[in-house]
Amino acid sequence: MKTRQVQELSSALVQDLRAKGADIERTLSLLDLLDTRSGVDSGSDSGTRTSTKDLSIPPAGDPRVFDRTKSTVLELPLDSAKKAFHSLDVPLDFGDLGRIAEGKAVFTQEALTLIGIHLYPRLAYGVLNGGSATTYIDEKKNRELDGNAFRLFEGEFQEVAKASKAAPKGITPAFIGVDGSSGPSFLLLKMRSLLLRALEYRIVTGDEKTPVLPFFQMTSGATESALAEAYARYRSDPLLAPLIARTGIDPTEAAGAAQPLLAALSPFSEGLPRRLFDNAWGVKDTGLALPGGHGENFRVLADTYRALRAKGVRWVYLGNVDNSGYTVDPVSLAITALKGVDAAFEFSWRTRMDVKGGVLVELPDGSLSTADIGQAISKEALATEESKGKPILFNCATGLFDLDFLVPRLKEIADDLPIRVSEQDKEAGRYAQAEQNTWEILGLAKSPIIFAVTKEARFVAAKMLMETLLSSPIGRRMVAAPPAERPAPALMATSADLQKGLGVLLEKEFGYSMEKKGIYQALSVVELEKTIQKKYQE
Repeated sequence: MKTRQVQELSSALVQDLRAKGADIERTLSLLDLLDTRSGVDSGSDSGTRTSTKDLSIPPAGDPRVFDRTKSTVLELPLDSAKKAFHSLDVPLDFGDLGRIAEGKAVFTQEALTLIGIHLYPRLAYGVLNGGSATTYIDEKKNRELDGNAFRLFEGEFQEVAKASKAAPKGITPAFIGVDGSSGPSFLLLKMRSLLLRALEYRIVTGDEKTPVLPFFQMTSGATESALAEAYARYRSDPLLAPLIARTGIDPTEAAGAAQPLLAALSPFSEGLPRRLFDNAWGVKDTGLALPGGHGENFRVLADTYRALRAKGVRWVYLGNVDNSGYTVDPVSLAITALKGVDAAFEFSWRTRMDVKGGVLVELPDGSLSTADIGQAISKEALATEESKGKPILFNCATGLFDLDFLVPRLKEIADDLPIRVSEQDKEAGRYAQAEQNTWEILGLAKSPIIFAVTKEARFVAAKMLMETLLSSPIGRRMVAAPPAERPAPALMATSADLQKGLGVLLEKEFGYSMEKKGIYQALSVVELEKTIQKKYQE
């Protein structure tokens, strides 16, 4: 089949799209990929290889799901456990870590933690930065979550929304204090968490020199400069500066690349094959430049992944900027390394607040994947599955990848990820938007593992500002409201769990102490060192 060429487009359209930051060549290549997937682009079915009606929810007890909601124990056949352990080349004694029972090696959570910490020099931590916080602070969408909740927090909502307008989502507040004050940003907390893990490595191993946990990111043309300016400020922030000096690690020096925009496509109503949309606002040769989805990271960050592997990094964490529960977990790292899987993904049991994102599904061939609610699987289909008593696992947008799996397949993955084509009817006209979802790589991995995690521990996420408010200390306001003015009971229960979870995260992952109920104070480096030393002496 003939491939599309930029030269075939009108020069006026090319000039317009380039001025708007659209990657025309990549957009045309996606159109070519859609052409090869004959019969799947039906307008509503979004250009996937598998029809949404063929998706199913995995049954309870699926052996590919590893329960991380309780104290973790890993059992492996003795011979394979020894082989896997020695391949890690860590300065630890297998006999001191793996209890032998009935021909198996049994690793406790404490042993797995120690193994994972020793692997920090071979682990990188990556963030998929969203765009500007436009949808995040959209008042209509936030009101839709719960009218009573919005009314209770409308003042704080308007204040944060005003301050966050046009800002990258990652540098907006990760939580709001009980007094209504804004806490540190999502990215500032993530960098502090990385530095705490680096400090943990220095204390546990005694190694003061080896670089550990390099930070990388995918930005966009709309956010790159604002993020760089923020990182320059963060370098001297009291939450980071003393830890940077103590560990010799500086996460503000981020590696990575900026994701270009894609051109909008012609709508399905104009027939197939699709072409570039060229009549925005009714003006000839006028296009639109739109985000292409985080799945583009496997192309945009390809050189970053290769460079990390060349420097000796074996595994990379990848997650969304707006999830405060996305931190380095040494236990999951150790399990992933010892089991030798291609990738590991985190999912939690779905709650009322989990309305935007993906769920764990099974394809007709028995393999697992993730399907976005509304795009790849309908809310009605999920409701039907839930009525049958099937547990729904919601995607936490956190993955842990073996670079030996990822790097040789980067082009293949970028080309094989499903292309979601959604129809749009907006002021600019009727057009279509093509996106790729990072987490659908699950369906391409040969030996993935699913970590079923506790939502409040690993998925304190915020697709909307109201979710940030409801999981913050200020969320306690709900219980003091008159019964008729309170949010729905299920939402209140989930919010209470998330407030508790955020509190645990602040203390265990971000280096805070709770001075009094709902009020947290950042610990100094000296206090943090004492806390870590005490933990591992015990």
